[in-house]
Amino acid sequence: MRDPLDNDCSDQTVVSPFPGEGHDHQQCIDQALAEAERLCAARGRRLTPLRRRVLELIWDSHQPVKAYDLLARLRADSASAAPPTVYRALDFLMAERLVHRLASMNAYVGCGHPGHRHAGQFLICRGCHAVAEMDDPDVQSLLDSRASDLGFALVDQTIELEGLCPRCRRAHAAVGRAR
Repeated sequence: MRDPLDNDCSDQTVVSPFPGEGHDHQQCIDQALAEAERLCAARGRRLTPLRRRVLELIWDSHQPVKAYDLLARLRADSASAAPPTVYRALDFLMAERLVHRLASMNAYVGCGHPGHRHAGQFLICRGCHAVAEMDDPDVQSLLDSRASDLGFALVDQTIELEGLCPRCRRAHAAVGRAR
């Protein structure tokens, strides 16, 4: 039986798991940037240096990033960075399905499977704010069916679920045992 606190996310519905122990985050960043460059080239779209840098900053952690935090980090590189340039870059990255916007936090996360159009189901940790992304076709099918039953044509859906990631659950359990 699989330990529910284990980070083995071999399930096909998991697009981007919570980072486990010994996670090589630089590999996530490198893969995301390489895939973005490949997809933009294939789509005839231009991944400008600014767009690339915004994507890199979003992938800098597995935590959602707010636009003004991106702006502050961009200003560290170049004092001329302004809100409209950040929002235009974010609009481009969302249109190309390279990032997702989490409405509950008004923040952005990198897409773990940008070459594939999919619905977003996000698990957001209340402890460390890490985000895991899922694409469960059963969830999508159920929502499509229920919406259709009501005469509603579902165009897009994003589901945001809050809880504790495996690492925070272990830490929480350890605190409980120490009492």
